[in-house]
Amino acid sequence: MALYTMKELLQDAQEKKYGVGFFNTFNMDMVRAVIRAAEESSSPVIIGTAEVLLKYGSFDMITPVMLEAARRSKVPVAVHLDHGYSYDVIMQALRWGYGSVMYDGTREADHADNVRNSAQLARTCHAMGVGLECELGSVGGLADAAGKVDQMAYTDPNDARDFIEKTNADFLAVSIGTQHGVYKATPKLDLNRLAEIHAAVDVPLVLHGGSGLSDDDFRNTISGGIRKVNVYTDIILAAKAAIHADGDEAYGDALLRAQDAMKEATAVKLQLFGSAGRA
Repeated sequence: MALYTMKELLQDAQEKKYGVGFFNTFNMDMVRAVIRAAEESSSPVIIGTAEVLLKYGSFDMITPVMLEAARRSKVPVAVHLDHGYSYDVIMQALRWGYGSVMYDGTREADHADNVRNSAQLARTCHAMGVGLECELGSVGGLADAAGKVDQMAYTDPNDARDFIEKTNADFLAVSIGTQHGVYKATPKLDLNRLAEIHAAVDVPLVLHGGSGLSDDDFRNTISGGIRKVNVYTDIILAAKAAIHADGDEAYGDALLRAQDAMKEATAVKLQLFGSAGRA
């Protein structure tokens, strides 16, 4: 099946009101696991990498694997750059052929810088036929190069409308109470805020920090307008548990078992998001 863009996948999700899973995949086993799950579930899916994950799999190593696997897949697969902070990294992703990229301007010193940079990148991306995801507010939980951890800041619905009008971004990542990584306490999502954001803008909304949410949390956020759901931690924790389950087996066998565990964990999410059977 031909390689799809995230915009194509999320347009269908927007019209039919379901969620599409995005899974960071920085090696071949992760790519295989996610696409196997999507094929077995007959589900569209988005794979990609993030700027912080390039230390595990550089653009020149992981991108050809993702693109070729997407082209060979039996279901629609899009390839996306997650959490790009620097102009250089985003430009590299564009040159490598990513169908969409995320510019995370939440670390900029001033909100106006996020707006200005997002608008500039939107013009560049659109000239190349590429979709742009931006974040408003801050989901929190990620650390920068100096080890400073991002703090959560809720997305303001009025700011969201203004942001989309000024930047022309294609997708908006919102902060409604989720956080990246492992939750230390049960998250409490602001679904009323999500409903207000969904009413304020007409672009697909993105939920980051999906690992650790309850099934009802996922259902409620998708009902409230979320169309792309990012999941990473739950998948790698499944791989880690599988590898540690038998310390005496051969390395290759451990990797295959980890791949199976990641596939199963991914398949659960695809069913939950409502994308299974829609390929």
